[in-house]
Amino acid sequence: MAGPSTPSATDRRELAFAGVARQAAMVRAGTVTPRELVETALERIEALDPQLNCFRVVFAERALREADEAGRRVLGGEDLPLLGVPIAVKDDTPVGGEAKVCGSNAHGDPEPEDAEFVRRLRAAGAIVVGITRTPELAAWAFCETAQGGITRNPWDAERTSGGSSGGSATAVAAALVPAATASDGAGSIRIPAACTGLFGLKVTRGAVTTAPAEEIFGGLSVYGFLTRGVADAALLYEIVTGQPYVAAAGQDPPRLRIALSTKIPPGSSARLSAEWRGAAEATAELLRSLGHEVVERDPSIGPVGLNTLARYLAGVHAEAQAVAHPERLEKRTRALARLGGAMARPAARARRRERADAARVNAIFDDVDVVLGPTLARAPLAIGRYEGRGASYTLNGQVRWVPFNGVWNHVGNPAAAVPAGFDANGLPLSVQLVARHGDEATLFSLAHQLEVARPWADARPPIS
Repeated sequence: MAGPSTPSATDRRELAFAGVARQAAMVRAGTVTPRELVETALERIEALDPQLNCFRVVFAERALREADEAGRRVLGGEDLPLLGVPIAVKDDTPVGGEAKVCGSNAHGDPEPEDAEFVRRLRAAGAIVVGITRTPELAAWAFCETAQGGITRNPWDAERTSGGSSGGSATAVAAALVPAATASDGAGSIRIPAACTGLFGLKVTRGAVTTAPAEEIFGGLSVYGFLTRGVADAALLYEIVTGQPYVAAAGQDPPRLRIALSTKIPPGSSARLSAEWRGAAEATAELLRSLGHEVVERDPSIGPVGLNTLARYLAGVHAEAQAVAHPERLEKRTRALARLGGAMARPAARARRRERADAARVNAIFDDVDVVLGPTLARAPLAIGRYEGRGASYTLNGQVRWVPFNGVWNHVGNPAAAVPAGFDANGLPLSVQLVARHGDEATLFSLAHQLEVARPWADARPPIS
């Protein structure tokens, strides 16, 4: 029987934008081979990454060998959910045989084995083609480091793609890979998703294994993914958790009661731009037209943001203490770590307050099913916005840009960044949806409904 024909350059571009679920289905149907998928990813990385700088390392030869093996497994009748699909892994996650660099020259030896999270993806047939860039120690909401240079946004190369999963976001938005792993300790999935027009879900704390680590970033962070569409994310999360997210992402939710909240959390001096406020309000109107009840209501956050900040700073301090060569850390990172060292007692107190804080914030879910609001306060930062600035100045500026995200890490709820159109400059807009603990299914269903009503996955950035 004749095999699939070799895709043309145009076909390969379409193939690159097909997404995880469709690529996997094409492999199963025999219309494309794993080698063609991996070659497509590698060709696009070679062509576009010099402009974008989102990969730290690319495993070209190894990935092609694994693609050929995957092809043999397909011919042998194996049926795995990701067999032959190329993905990338964020550089804060252990990959066996590779150093966990995390945007720094302070790293140590190669990791002895994959994180369990990565192992499960490989077991499902995925092929890791490379490792994506992060800010140093995953500490910032933009990827600009002495170790790796500047990672750029494919919608505007003079803008950041966010952080700390900025490399993964750029790689997926420009369709260098159909999906990439990410992590979220204070918005690090949702912020890059918002900057680059992607779907980014942070799951409930504990829903995705962090093994071999008991926890990451002081218990604030969770592993996850960045994808173009909701169905792709649902498939990936189902593989690593065993939960039936694919079914949830394939159906509309029941009629929901949704709280629209655009209030800046207490303690932040952020100002919400008119365009980002408008994106949330327009989404609320769309949800009303889809049959949901939308009310204006704010969660009772109060001083919870201060507890989040203390834990975040303590997390940076712990990461700095754990690197092999702390003397090689950038000056700004060392200063941020010192701030974290002074937060030992407040951070410990914040952890003790976690359950009470969660009860306070989650009281809103006694009355509503989902909280809707902006993901960011304004457009992605200009490249170099904080170049040469100190830790405190950069931290304060960052908090003014991303005030809506970190509290949900502290209290543990699932939260998703969902594309919501474009601003006047053609940059993506995004809204954040938050649900009760363990209710990722509602977020998948509601995001699916929004995606059908306002499709976004076919939008393609200029650098792609």
